[in-house]
Parts: sequence; structure tokens; C-alpha cells
Amino acid sequence: MSRDFWRAFAGNRGAVIGLVILAGIIAVAALAPFIYPASPWAMNATPFQPPMTDGAVMGTDTLGRDIAAGVVHGARVSLLIGLVSSLAALLVGVTLGALAGYFGGRVDDAIMRFTELFQTVPNFVLAVVIVAIFTPSITSLVAAIAIVSWPPLARLTRGEFLSLRSREFVLAAVTTGQSTPHIILREILPNSLSPIIVAASLTVATAILLESALSFLGLGDPNVMSWGYQIGAARTVIRQAWWMSFFPGIAILLTVLAINLVGEGLNDALNPKLARKRRG
Repeated sequence: MSRDFWRAFAGNRGAVIGLVILAGIIAVAALAPFIYPASPWAMNATPFQPPMTDGAVMGTDTLGRDIAAGVVHGARVSLLIGLVSSLAALLVGVTLGALAGYFGGRVDDAIMRFTELFQTVPNFVLAVVIVAIFTPSITSLVAAIAIVSWPPLARLTRGEFLSLRSREFVLAAVTTGQSTPHIILREILPNSLSPIIVAASLTVATAILLESALSFLGLGDPNVMSWGYQIGAARTVIRQAWWMSFFPGIAILLTVLAINLVGEGLNDALNPKLARKRRG
């Protein structure tokens, strides 16, 4: 199974390229304190220095802060928020979707109406409102992104459970007297993980974009450096210092592109029929 998975994943060149890029970004984030030991907030150079000037590989910003140091340290913040918020959304979405799909009836109706309540407001607007109500911080960002990200995961999980709950192996488990938690966690959930894993990987990319957009609007954590904050700080001087927004923007682009490519590779590896159909 594992060998077949990696063979199918490696058959998608874009996925392999995305995995390499993503591994590089994760390595940079992990080694940020060693690559740039000084604080990314340190003002230790002349403002508005172009790239490759006086040791500033990516130039400096309006206050003389090193753009490269901000990009490297910002990778940790963006990846952390994207991963943690996606895990929280996955936990809530899969739990509610599993309950709705397995029990059906009034339980399904109640959970789906609750889910639709969150989908009546555009994701970004709802995230802005949530972060604005509370003090902008990593915690409020994670909470806001998780709250707007779980409904699609819940609907996907519900659909998978609805299609699997009447299968023979589930009916056999019910007949033999297995408990409901056992049937949900040990029988149905493992057989519905493939699309959920793919959707979760793409949720991480969406979460990173949401965090960047919120930080761009000044709703990010003021105590940590992030890519969105860097772009937001550069919007008033974009004509004078293009590099201030260019390099953080490239970092966001590469990260989101890599995650989407890996997600496509996971889709091919976990759904070989789709991969063969795409190639054919």
C-alpha cells in the first residue's frame, strides 16, 4: 500500500516539485533563528536600501529592517497559523460531518443548518469581524481562520459517511453489536480519509492566504513578523521600494503553489482511478 502510494505520488511531477519547494520552506522556517539570529524587527541598516546592497540580500524597509530576515522569520508564523488553524478546522468539521452523515434525520438537519449559518457570511468578512472583535493575536487569527474553514470539511465528511453507512462492512459491524464510536472511528472514517486528507491539505493553503490578507489589513499579531504584515507595510511605498512587497509576495506564492501541487499529488495517490483518467 505504501509503495503504491509513493509510486502514484511520484508519478505526478508537479507534486514532487511542490513537495521539494514545501520541504525547503519548512527547512527555512525551522532554521530561521540560525539563518538570521537577530530579531526581524531590528533597525540596523539604512532605510530603502535596494536588494544586494550592504549585505541586505532583499533590501531594507522604511525603518531599515532587513526584508530577508522578515521573510525567513515570517515563514514560521505563516506556516504555524496555517497548520494549526487547519487542524482545528479539521477536528470540528470531521466531527460534525461524521455525526451528521452517520445518524442522519434530525441530527443531520440540525448540524447542516448550523453549518449553513456560518456559510451565509463570506469567509473573509467573517474572519475580519472575528479578529476585529478580539485583540489581534496569533490565537485570534487561528480561531478566526478555523471558524471559517470547517464548514466545507463538514459537508465533505457528511457526504462520505452518507455513502458508506449502508455498505456491507458497516452493516456487519452493526449486526455484531459494535458500538457507535467504534463503527464511526474504526469502520467508516478510515475508508473516507482520502478526500478528507486532500481537502485538509488545500485548507492549509487557504489559511495561509487568509492570514496574509488579515495581516495586510493590520489585523495580524503586532508582536510577530509575517508575510502579510510586510506587504501591508509596503503598500504606501510600492512605487518607491518595490522589493518590500515583492519578496514576501513571492514567498506566499511559492508556499501556496507548493501546497496545492502536493494536494493534487495526494489526490492522484489516494484516488488512482482519477489519476489514470487524467492521464488518459
